[in-house]
Amino acid sequence: VFFFPLSPHSPISPLSHFISFAHRGELCQAKRIVVKLGSAVVTRGDECGLALGRLASIVEQVAMLQNQGREMMIVTSGAVAFGKQRLRHEILLSQSVRQALHSGQNQLKDVSVPVLEARACAAAGQSGLMALYEAMFSQYSTCTAQVLVTNLDFHDDQKRRNLNSTLQELLGMNIVPIVNTNDAVVPPPEPNSDLQGVISIKDNDSLAARLAVEMKADLLIALSDVEGLYDSPPGTDDAKLIDIFYPGDQQSITYGTKSRVGIGGMEAKVKAALWALQGGTSVVIANGTNPKVTGHVITDIVEGKKVGTFFSEVKPAGPTVEHQAEMARNSGRTLATLRPDQRSEIICRLADRLVEKEEEILAANKIDMELAANEGKLSAALLNRLSLSPAKLGSLSTGLRQIAVASQDSLGRVLRRTRLAHNLELEQITVPIGVLLVIFEARPDCLPQVSSLAIASGNALLAKGGKEAANTNRILHELTQEALDIHGVQEAVQLVSTREEVEDLCRLDEMIDLIIPRGSSQLVRNIQRAARGIPVLGHSEGICHVYVDSEANADKVIKIVRDSKCDYPAACNAMETLLVHRDILSTPEFDQIIDMLRTEQVKIHAGPRFASFLTFRPSEVKSLRTEYGDLECCIEVVDSMQEAVDHIHRYGSSHTDVIVTENEDTAEQFLQQLDSACVFWNTSSRFSDGYRFGLGAEVGISTARIHARGPVGLDGLLTTKWVLRGNGHTAADFSEQGTMKYLHENLPVTPPRCLCMWN
Repeated sequence: VFFFPLSPHSPISPLSHFISFAHRGELCQAKRIVVKLGSAVVTRGDECGLALGRLASIVEQVAMLQNQGREMMIVTSGAVAFGKQRLRHEILLSQSVRQALHSGQNQLKDVSVPVLEARACAAAGQSGLMALYEAMFSQYSTCTAQVLVTNLDFHDDQKRRNLNSTLQELLGMNIVPIVNTNDAVVPPPEPNSDLQGVISIKDNDSLAARLAVEMKADLLIALSDVEGLYDSPPGTDDAKLIDIFYPGDQQSITYGTKSRVGIGGMEAKVKAALWALQGGTSVVIANGTNPKVTGHVITDIVEGKKVGTFFSEVKPAGPTVEHQAEMARNSGRTLATLRPDQRSEIICRLADRLVEKEEEILAANKIDMELAANEGKLSAALLNRLSLSPAKLGSLSTGLRQIAVASQDSLGRVLRRTRLAHNLELEQITVPIGVLLVIFEARPDCLPQVSSLAIASGNALLAKGGKEAANTNRILHELTQEALDIHGVQEAVQLVSTREEVEDLCRLDEMIDLIIPRGSSQLVRNIQRAARGIPVLGHSEGICHVYVDSEANADKVIKIVRDSKCDYPAACNAMETLLVHRDILSTPEFDQIIDMLRTEQVKIHAGPRFASFLTFRPSEVKSLRTEYGDLECCIEVVDSMQEAVDHIHRYGSSHTDVIVTENEDTAEQFLQQLDSACVFWNTSSRFSDGYRFGLGAEVGISTARIHARGPVGLDGLLTTKWVLRGNGHTAADFSEQGTMKYLHENLPVTPPRCLCMWN
């Protein structure tokens, strides 16, 4: 550990050249980057040799960033470990030869290796380490250069200028400088040897910090064998990884022991990082030894992903998302213990405020609409989703009141009661899932809907809305918290308005219990890929079909097809493929369908079989598995109801599919055979909606084969727990030598209990 006398208010500061990046999202702008590889990263677990696999993946990332036009520098450890391996081998070989010559026998006695002096190991290892780097980087057509330094090279002005000039020239020639302390000659560090405002080179942490500031680097990435900086020693029960560390937070953490190798430690890393930060270089401390992330840890940091601990001088005004999740969970537990009428009262209060504050809500929404229109990035369909109106707010308020009624008997409902034995009764009851993360794009009406469903089910909520609706979401969240406050649970619903990317939120597996995406199929797919250990409830695509049977009523067909496709083309429950029975192709009824679609300005794509029947045909579809989300659809021909079912199973997304026919037997076979979340007969696909189903609202539509499928309302946000009440019973009582027998008697269920806790 080195001493660090420099304070943030010292009259002599580091060689400050610019302001460091304030947010992770800005790290992608870093042009000049220093990567510090700690001893624990470079060396093997036995400390005798290098971790070649880790080193190769790090070299690959550095070379990739270099080839992107960035200027990369490496501060590396490893010479001592590499030299120790070489010297041990030489000593063992030498002793074996001498012993063999002396004894004249083939059987050798055990040979011992003396303790090796670090400077000698460094001298023996430097050339080999550099040769290894050269060989690895050459695979990516990247040139390297070795630079050995000591403390004197920074304290002597002429030497420092020479070093700076050398490094600048190397970087200008697209060469990666590989820097290390000259451990063969460097003296042991002396306590309190830091000059005022200047950090001494006592280890590679201080070397990397000094080099980064001297070379005006934009970013310093310090890789070690821990995930980052914790608020207490890693491995202790309550230790939490610190996402962002600020200069004023030093007093709030407790340092543990240093790594298994090296001469630094986390305290040394933090002090070096703060010195570099004050000099204008952003710093991230992260794990370079974890095999799950080593292959992309450096590139992830540069891309702004939430990896390790980011050092920033700018502290955001609001809480971190981790703190928001913690507040939501604590307040959510209180929410779950409220009486049903109290939760219902909160929802009704929110419904009232939506009407009472209509002018303010619409004014905020108007600002969002104008900003979105000026940017020109949203399609007409997304602008329609973003827009609110008095009618939308009115129907939203009505839907919330439906949820309030449904919430009366949802939580704590007894699903099953069993008498296991005398005075031993088991219950299965409904409980909240925990903390929900709902991510929605340009649809502000989603916020009060999912908030009400979360409140009704006793769940805490983190809501992440699209920036397009920032102003509308802000006022809707204020109204939600105002309603929650009447029973002291204001923090149960949190609006995530920080700069966290969706992928970073999906990594909070210890804080979030369920993720519900509401948005485009691309958003849902991205979240499903990014979620690590957190269940995702949703659908990636809404490829909905309408099958027109040979016995369909023409008037019903026109109404259903028009409504399914044209009512709201951007909705996930809109028709994307129209399947028609072959027998109706040459009928006037089919011509009416085509005329109606053309009148509605629907662009038609022909499926392969449909195209074969046409002389002059529309463009042939590129894929039968396409969600258009606009006034476009595919038409394809089938020979039977069974063929329609097979087509939907092959190309559909298990969302919503419809049959139009007057034949009841055909319809029932379709409804039974088709494996979709929603299957309809003689109705529009647009009925696949929580509000239309009478659920009050929905948090989304699930196509997964789990407990919640189709429009997910209140019941889909509940899980269960088992409650067993006994009187001193033990499992031994029911053994062969025991005195009791199982009864397993089913009992009638009872009304919900007022108090219930999370599982």
